[in-house]
Amino acid sequence: MTEEQPDRRESGFKDKTRVGEARERLLDAVAPHDRTEEVPLASADGRALAEAVVAARDVPHYPRAAMDGYAVRAEDTFGASDRSPEVLRNVEEMEPSGAVRVHTGSELPEGADAVVMIEQVDEFGRDVEVFDAVAEGENVAPVGEDVESGQHLYDAGHRLRPSDMGLLKSVGVEAVTVRERPTVGVIPTGEELVQSDPDPGEVVETNGLTVSQYVERWGGAATYREVVTDDRDALRAAIQRDLTKDVVVTTGGSSVGERDLLPEVVSDLGEILFHGVALKPGHPVAVGVVEETPVVVLPGYPVACIVNAVQFLRPALKAVGGLPRESFPTTEARLARKIRSEPGIRTFARVQVEAGGDDGRPVATPTRASGSGVLSSVALADGWVEVPEGREGIPEGEVVAVQDWEWSA
Repeated sequence: MTEEQPDRRESGFKDKTRVGEARERLLDAVAPHDRTEEVPLASADGRALAEAVVAARDVPHYPRAAMDGYAVRAEDTFGASDRSPEVLRNVEEMEPSGAVRVHTGSELPEGADAVVMIEQVDEFGRDVEVFDAVAEGENVAPVGEDVESGQHLYDAGHRLRPSDMGLLKSVGVEAVTVRERPTVGVIPTGEELVQSDPDPGEVVETNGLTVSQYVERWGGAATYREVVTDDRDALRAAIQRDLTKDVVVTTGGSSVGERDLLPEVVSDLGEILFHGVALKPGHPVAVGVVEETPVVVLPGYPVACIVNAVQFLRPALKAVGGLPRESFPTTEARLARKIRSEPGIRTFARVQVEAGGDDGRPVATPTRASGSGVLSSVALADGWVEVPEGREGIPEGEVVAVQDWEWSA
C-alpha cells in the first residue's frame, strides 16, 4: 500500500467517488481484446461483428410477383375497367394478350412486366377478364428491391439480433466473424459462505452465481469459481489464477472491516482506481488493475452486489468485448410513494410496477424492504428508479422512468 493510497480502515469512506467519474476511470483502464472467431449464423445471436458485412447477392435475386394474381404485359390492360374489362388468354407461358397465373413470391414469367391482383379478375374457361389497368412494374418486386448486391449491411461492432440473422441468411451468409466473448473469472469470497444447507452463522453463496449469470446475459463467458475464504494469501492466489481472463470480479470483502481484505490485496498486486463510490445501495465497491487486467471488487450484500455489477462490471465487459453499451429500456410510471435519498448520493430505488393509474400511466411503488442485503427486494421488483446526486428524493406522484435493468443486452 502506497502513501497515495491511505489505509481505508482509518479513513473509512469520507471521500466517495461519484458514479460517473468512477465509471470513467474504469473505462479508461479497459482496452478491447482483439480475438475473433467464426461462428455459424444460427449461433451468432447477441455477438459483436468483428468486421463489416456486405451483401453478396441481390434480394430478391429474380423479379417476383408481389401479389396473387396474373402476370401480364401492362400495355395489354390499358383501358380496363369494371364496365369494360380487357379479355386476355389464360396461358402457361407469356405471350401478347396473355395472362399467366402467379402466386406471391413466384418468379415473374419472361415477357411479363406487371401483375393484376386476383381480386381484379374473373376467369371464364381459357379467358381472363381484367377489371383494372396496371402500370409497368405494378405488383412486382424487382431484383434487389430488398437488398442489392454489394450493399453495406453492418459495421464492425454491431451486436447481432434475430432480425439481423434473418437478413444475413437471405443474402447467403452462413457464418460470421465475431469477437470472442470476453472471459470473466467470478470469485465469491467469505469464510461464512456455503453452497447449500447452511448451519447457524453460515450463508448460502448467491452473489457469485448471480454475477456469473449476468456475465453470460451481457455477452461474456463466466468461470464461476469455488468460494475463497478471507485469507490474504488465498485471495491473492485466486486473483492471480484468473489474470488470464479479460476481467476478474470478486464478491464480498470490499468494505473496511477486519475481514475486508480484497482492496488491499488488489492494491498490493497492482493499482486501485477507486474504493468507495457515492451510490446507494453499495458504496463500498472497488475497482483496480492488476497486470492490465481490470479487477472489480463487488460488495457482499446481494442488492449492493447487483447494483454495482450493473454500474461497473457491465460497462467493463461491454468495453472489453467490443459490444455496444445499450441503455436499459424504461417505463414511465407515476410514483405511489416518496423515494428518499441523500444529496450527493446516486440512489437506485427498487420498485414494483402495476397498471391502473388514474391517468392511464402505470404506478411504481417502492419496495418496503429496501436493505442492501434483502435479495428478494430485487428479485421481486420490476425495475429501479435512478435518483441523481443533485436531488434529495422524489416526491409522491411524480412521473419517473423505471429502468428494466434485468434486460438481457
